[in-house]
Amino acid sequence: MTELSAPRPAGRRRGFRLAAAAVATSTAALGVTLTAGATSAQASPAGTVSTVAAAALPAHVFAPYFEAYTGDDPATIAQNSGAKYLSMAFVQTSKSGSCTVYWNGDTGQPIGSTFASSISTIRSRGGDVIPSFGGYTADTTNTEIADSCTSVSSIASAIENVVSKYNLHRIDFDVEQDSLTNKAGIDRRNKALKQVEAWASAAGRSLQVSYTLPTNTDGLDSGGKYVLSNAKSNGTRVDVVNIMTFDYYTGGSHEMAQATETAGAGLESYLHSLYPTKTTAQLWAMVGVTEMPGIDDYGKAETFTEADATTVLNWAQSKGVNEISMWASQRDNGGCVGKAGADNCSGIAQTTWYFSKKWEPFTS
Repeated sequence: MTELSAPRPAGRRRGFRLAAAAVATSTAALGVTLTAGATSAQASPAGTVSTVAAAALPAHVFAPYFEAYTGDDPATIAQNSGAKYLSMAFVQTSKSGSCTVYWNGDTGQPIGSTFASSISTIRSRGGDVIPSFGGYTADTTNTEIADSCTSVSSIASAIENVVSKYNLHRIDFDVEQDSLTNKAGIDRRNKALKQVEAWASAAGRSLQVSYTLPTNTDGLDSGGKYVLSNAKSNGTRVDVVNIMTFDYYTGGSHEMAQATETAGAGLESYLHSLYPTKTTAQLWAMVGVTEMPGIDDYGKAETFTEADATTVLNWAQSKGVNEISMWASQRDNGGCVGKAGADNCSGIAQTTWYFSKKWEPFTS
């Protein structure tokens, strides 16, 4: 598919991130500090941060996104859904121009103490977390770390702080919307990541870097391709490219599992052009897909069904895909049948945790 004739209206997570930003604004006006849950998800006193790292991530992993701004406890969500691994959204600066990151850009949710107890609990059960930098709100308010901060070394230091405070094996960078066209930010991010990778290697850390990018039904658009080609030019290692296989906004309907397969094939083909010496198996091992179960932001013409979940699982296993994810764990229920793009339900009739339980066996 060629480039869209009009900009993608808002793309992934459109209403979710805007709603979260509105909540943060209203609570700030009232002098209230948001916490990330009533129990183990809230910030702990200094000195109580867990430093226990989990084992390296498996070669194939189901890691759904957890909406970290909702007040839910990720350890509880992981236990109830059966998902051992969570991608946690999002890490960003509190304001444009800053080089310091927080969970959700909220200064009341500092890196290190926030979610420490929950992450320790998740690890004690054999899982782990993947913090994601960026997201829709950060990418449209200049609070994504590499858009906000103009110092490559400061960006690298901010990322290294997150890695070391939580003893991470993988970090994700969700680049969409305005961040896809900010070439200076893209270049700074990749240069900083190269420094982070050198730092991790020198320290004996096993650290993977993933990019989460929007996609068309036939693969990445020019913005996503530039992110990856710039990474190669900078000598930055990208381990996983996780494409958001929803919110296509083409003006027509899609069979969503089929669209995932064609988008994945387009990505694999582009990765082959970047890394021609890699085998087909190695290229597919770099691919991740993030689904939006149920009705996505575009509406009923883009509905991901329970049957699609089985198709995608079988396809991912046959290709040797690295990751299946979804936006998001808190949507995995049938509480709002017919509603598009809801932040806490899928919009289709389903049992609670259907998609989580369907995809968890992918982890191996």
